[in-house]
Amino acid sequence: MTSAQVDTDKAPEEGYERGLNSRQVQMIAIGGAIGVGLFLGAGANIAKAGPSIILMYALAGVIIFFIMRALGELLLYRPVSGSFAEYSREFLGPFFGYFTGWTYWLMWVVTGMAELTAAAIYIHYWFPDIPQWVSALVFLVLLFVANLISVKLFGEIEFWFSMVKVTAIIGMIVIGIGVITFGFSQAGDTAAVSNLWEFDGFFPKGIGSSLMTLQGVMFAYLAVELVGVTAGESENPEKTLPKAINTLPWRIALFYVGALTVILAVVKWTEFAEGVSPFVEAFAVIGIPAGAGIVNFVVLTAALSSCNSGMYSTGRMLRTLADNGEAPKVFNRLSSTKTPAIGISVSVVFMAIGVVLNYLVPEKAFGYVTSVATAAGIWTWLMILISHVLYRRKVVAGRLPASSFPAPGGSVCSCVAIAFLLFVTCLIAYDADARVCLYVMAGWSVALGIGWAVLRSRNPQITERPGEPEFESIG
Repeated sequence: MTSAQVDTDKAPEEGYERGLNSRQVQMIAIGGAIGVGLFLGAGANIAKAGPSIILMYALAGVIIFFIMRALGELLLYRPVSGSFAEYSREFLGPFFGYFTGWTYWLMWVVTGMAELTAAAIYIHYWFPDIPQWVSALVFLVLLFVANLISVKLFGEIEFWFSMVKVTAIIGMIVIGIGVITFGFSQAGDTAAVSNLWEFDGFFPKGIGSSLMTLQGVMFAYLAVELVGVTAGESENPEKTLPKAINTLPWRIALFYVGALTVILAVVKWTEFAEGVSPFVEAFAVIGIPAGAGIVNFVVLTAALSSCNSGMYSTGRMLRTLADNGEAPKVFNRLSSTKTPAIGISVSVVFMAIGVVLNYLVPEKAFGYVTSVATAAGIWTWLMILISHVLYRRKVVAGRLPASSFPAPGGSVCSCVAIAFLLFVTCLIAYDADARVCLYVMAGWSVALGIGWAVLRSRNPQITERPGEPEFESIG
């Protein structure tokens, strides 16, 4: 066995239990593409862009597929838990690995805050007298306990959460098509495909307004890269990961483009507003008994699913950072159930800031944290894409082995995706409300820069670039 092969074979182990089977990895991948950004955030995006929001989700979905194929090629070249930080470290240098690892941790912490906020909002549907912060705190504690028990329990919870989401969306599409085709239900008289263009056209507020929704649309796709974090705990990453990534286009086409097309054909776009789930509104308009309540339960599971994933990924990322001397060594420890319990616990403490926000500013909590999560997610995606471009260059130069799962178009699609993400960043900078996240990221960058300087002074070896295997030892 060659030296490079030895490294590749050992990389995924890292002491974790390989407790995620194919069924769970596939459903985690599906669930990662369906979150609160669709179930709740789409309401605000529809109000801003009208039916053209369908095109925005489709466009962003194409870019997400480019990102995931780039990640897939890297994962099959060297599958490791905490993959984004590892690839940034290998291809861009130790500082970028450090920065990406901590930024991905931040993304999931603030995403967890957003999901807790959304879950608390959904509870108001049934129990309007319960304060948002109370519901957020209860859900935080329950998911925290589940994540400490074992990765198998995490995988099983995600499987059933995702199953609920998938079943609900397919049900919504089938019912919606029935309403449009046969005219039954309270919405039967007004439901029509022509609703997509009859009310001031497909771009009722102009193309510019539609493009401005891309920042919110990109938030909806955060978590699709979670498949990369599961690499170290998948039973057979060589088979499960390509399958999970290759099914992404039809998931986006069905769950986003398909579902929103049907919803906007059943209910005219002017009926939607920020803070209102399009799915809950559609079932309410159709008039199915208890339908809105059922969908509210579904969107609640979507929020809890994403928060559950956040706890999972933050603990793994902190352990990766600790392995490289970029976080306290205590995060490197695994519990008796082979979970990074200390890393998960610290992450949950920071997620609890979301509970405080729900207490102080319940009406603004969701908007604040989603913008920060989007900015952190864009950085993560950029690092994946740039790492992929650099990896492809080394493959072409004969310095690294080719992956068994090459991205179509080589690095060209990655370059297109990089340009798109930079464009979205410019849109965020242009939007006065969303711009605050760039200030937060600037402060975060300064903090990480200071942290890096301290680490470098204590351990100069941390700045050494990881060695690159020679082509001769691979072949």
